[in-house]
Amino acid sequence: MPYILIFLAWAMIGEAQSPHGDSMRMDCAACHNTEGWEIPRESWNFIEEKKTNISSATGIELNSTEKGFNHFDTSFPLTGGHDQVDCRACHASLVFEEVQTDCISCHFDVHNMSVGNDCIRCHNTGDWLIDHIPELHEQNGFPLLGAHDNLSCVDCHQGGTNLNFERIGNECISCHQADFEMTSNPDHISAGFSINCIDCHSPEDNEWDTEAVDHSFFPLTLGHEINDCKRCHTTDNFADVVSDCFSCHQTDFEESVMPDHENAGFEMDCAKCHTADPGWSPAIYSNHDLAFFPIYSGSHEGEWSDCIDCHTDENNFSVFTCISCHMNPDTDDEHEGVAGYIYEDNACLACHPTGESDGAFDHNATSFPLTGSHIGIDCQQCHADGYEGISTECVDCHTQDFEGSQNPNHVELGISTDCASCHTTEPDWMPASFDVHDDYYVLEGAHAMIAGDCVSCHNGDYLDTPTDCVGCHLDDFNNTIDPNHELVGFSTDCASCHSQDAWEPSTFDHDGQYFPIYSGSHEGEWSDCIDCHTDENNFSVFTCISCHMNPDTDDEHEG
Repeated sequence: MPYILIFLAWAMIGEAQSPHGDSMRMDCAACHNTEGWEIPRESWNFIEEKKTNISSATGIELNSTEKGFNHFDTSFPLTGGHDQVDCRACHASLVFEEVQTDCISCHFDVHNMSVGNDCIRCHNTGDWLIDHIPELHEQNGFPLLGAHDNLSCVDCHQGGTNLNFERIGNECISCHQADFEMTSNPDHISAGFSINCIDCHSPEDNEWDTEAVDHSFFPLTLGHEINDCKRCHTTDNFADVVSDCFSCHQTDFEESVMPDHENAGFEMDCAKCHTADPGWSPAIYSNHDLAFFPIYSGSHEGEWSDCIDCHTDENNFSVFTCISCHMNPDTDDEHEGVAGYIYEDNACLACHPTGESDGAFDHNATSFPLTGSHIGIDCQQCHADGYEGISTECVDCHTQDFEGSQNPNHVELGISTDCASCHTTEPDWMPASFDVHDDYYVLEGAHAMIAGDCVSCHNGDYLDTPTDCVGCHLDDFNNTIDPNHELVGFSTDCASCHSQDAWEPSTFDHDGQYFPIYSGSHEGEWSDCIDCHTDENNFSVFTCISCHMNPDTDDEHEG
């Protein structure tokens, strides 16, 4: 008994002076025995929590949740490899609480702090090997999908050693900067592509091939729904492709024959008529209504199916037909009494520019009514350049006629370019009047009667036509036999005897030159020259006794 008391007293003193620190208060015999301070290894096989060890010295139950020391009751249970480690490997001193529980306090960081110091994030206490790398990457926001699942760690984590896993960022460009910069088809830098690879590429694919390009700036739909980028992007520079239709479809435009876009002068902006639907149809040339003729509105809407219905010459779309639908005799009947009406395509358009019968154009209601030969001509002869601003001056249409006229030569004669001063609208420029003829030669009497028969005097030469009588009447002078003007030696100045009214009556200065017959007692006593001049071939021969006969004359002269 005294020994036991002494031992207990010693134990109490020992507890008070425990080398394990003040916080560890428990029966020494829970771990130690009287044979020494060494603790048998088997006493610490606490991994089997249900095993019961009884202290041989004190009888205290070891490894109990209520008595003795149990490492599982601490914040650091001994599991895995820790169960096999000697206490001193972790506890350098007998004050056990001084030992840190974080991994890095015992384990050298072979990763050089590249992944932090919490070993347990990747490793377990069983061994250092890792078999849940995909889960680790998922936890870090970068799941290993597609091509990434087949890579080795050093393909991405290219540190100084194979164990240096510096974070490289979850952005694609962190690893693929070189891929981005070296890509030439297309050249990502020149094209200004996003450096966020997943905008176009899928991380689940093993190749860079993609159909996920954001092409919203030029929607790849309908006829543009193509998978081969090179059909539009013919070079490695994807930025040099313009979005206007013609840059890709110039060949389509130039080879179109129904209709021939080039010959028809169509716009090169395909979208004006076409949608992106395949096959270029349906096509709507809506500008036709505004620029030419309403076919998508008004009475012609739905009355046609193809361009060739109206434009019969597929090589020249300025040619069109109206009368293929608006046939005779109905059309003639409908236009009965309409001035200027002719059954002709251009005339239809000229009068019915909107295609409607109401409000049709009436030329006779304008300042230029259609009369004479103007009634039946094709509108295009005057309106080749349109209908607005067309001059009503004759010469603006008939300059060639004016300059080409040779009978007379209008230009050389300086004739007025006001055609209406001489001509009417009747065909062939006839009849024609020359009201200013008096400025050149006064037309009176018989000359007035032939004023419209210019060739009678001018014979095609209007510049050199003489104004003296004999210039025109030499034949009359030479052929006159009663009296024979030439033999008698009459003056060739016809006006000295004749007026313009007619050759007869005529006057001759017989009184002044020869003998008074227009005055005195012989005035009115004769009717023809032959009354006195009996020899018509010799007017120097004359007779008096044909009137002054005998015996009266002898009687009057008796004595």
